[in-house]
Amino acid sequence: MRIIVVVGARPNFIKVGPLMPAFAAAGIDARLAHTGQHYDALMSDIFFQDLEIPAPAWSLGVGSGTHAVQTGAAMVALEELLEAERPDALLVVGDVNSTLAGALAAAKIGVPVVHLEAGLRSGDMSMPEEVNRLVTDQLSSMLLTPVAGADENLIREGVDAERIHFVGNVMAESVLRNLPRIHERAVPHADILGSGGFILSTVHRPENTDHPERLAAIHAALEAAPLPVLIPVHPRTRALLEGLAGAGERNVHLVDPVGYLDMLTLQRAATAIVTDSGGVQEEACMLRTPCVTVRRNTERQVTVEIGSNRLVEATTEGVTRGIEQALASGTGWEHPARWDLEVSSRVVAALESGVLPLKGFA
Repeated sequence: MRIIVVVGARPNFIKVGPLMPAFAAAGIDARLAHTGQHYDALMSDIFFQDLEIPAPAWSLGVGSGTHAVQTGAAMVALEELLEAERPDALLVVGDVNSTLAGALAAAKIGVPVVHLEAGLRSGDMSMPEEVNRLVTDQLSSMLLTPVAGADENLIREGVDAERIHFVGNVMAESVLRNLPRIHERAVPHADILGSGGFILSTVHRPENTDHPERLAAIHAALEAAPLPVLIPVHPRTRALLEGLAGAGERNVHLVDPVGYLDMLTLQRAATAIVTDSGGVQEEACMLRTPCVTVRRNTERQVTVEIGSNRLVEATTEGVTRGIEQALASGTGWEHPARWDLEVSSRVVAALESGVLPLKGFA
C-alpha cells in the first residue's frame, strides 16, 4: 500500500510521530506532504527534530493567510501532487485547514481519504475547526476515531458503520512513547519559576485573543493566581498580553514557544494547566496534570467526563474558580479507552483491512 500523509501544523506533527515507524514496520509506503501551514522553526522544524519524524517528501510552502486563502492554496498544491502520484489513499490528521484541503482535493479526483481523529464534535459552528471536521468526515472513505463517542457522532450523521474504526488517540500514544525521553530533562525556565509549583498556560484561540475583554479577564485571573504562571506564547499574542500588564505585575511570565519535548516536560512538572488548546487538554490528561480549559465548549469532552479537565468561561471569576478547582483536585482519573501504546498498530490494521472507495468510485 502506498499512502501520502498530509501534515501542516503543530498538532499534526505530534500525531504522525508514532505512525511513521509503524507504517514502515508494516511495509506500508507512507510519505509526508508538508503544506507549510506552520512553517517557522519554532512551530515546525523543532517538532520534526524532537519527534524524529522523517523529512517530508514534499514541502508545499502554502504559508499563512485567511482560512480561504490558506485552504485554497493547499488544495491546489495537493491536487497537483495527487494527480502526479496517484497514491492508494491520502491520510489526513485532525482538523486544521490542511486537513480540509487534503480531503477536498483527494475526494474530487477519486483518491480515498483516511481521516485520523475523525468524529470529534464541539457543536459550535463558529469554530473553523468544527467546519473542517464535519466536511472532512463526510468526504472520508475510512474514519479512524479517538474515542467511542466519536463513532456515535458519525453514525448519527449518516456515516456507514463499516467505514468507522475505533483506534484510540494517537496523541496519547505520542505522549507515552516520549515519556522516557523527558525522564531527566530539565524543566525549561525553572530559574524564573521557583520551587513551589507553577501554572502552565497557553492562549491562542481567536475566541480569546481576538476579544480584548476576554483576554484581559484571563490575564487578570492568571495574575491573581496563587502560583507563578508561565506562558509560552506566539509573538502576536505576546504583544497583546504585554499590553495588559500593569505596573508591578510579575506573576505571569511570557516566554517564546517551546518544542514538543520541552512542552511535555513543562506539562508534567506543572501543578495545573490553563489552556484553550485541544491537544494540551489531551496531553494534560495523559500526564496527570489537572487542566482548566477556557473555551465556550470542547470537542475533547471525554477529558471533562473523567475529571482531568474542567471547562470554564473566559471571565476572571470563571478562570479563577477553575484554577481553584484544579489545584484542589486529585490526579487519579482513569485514562480513556484505547489511549495507549497500540493506537498506531490499530491504524495499520485498519488500513490493511482495506479502504472502501466512496460511492461512484468503486
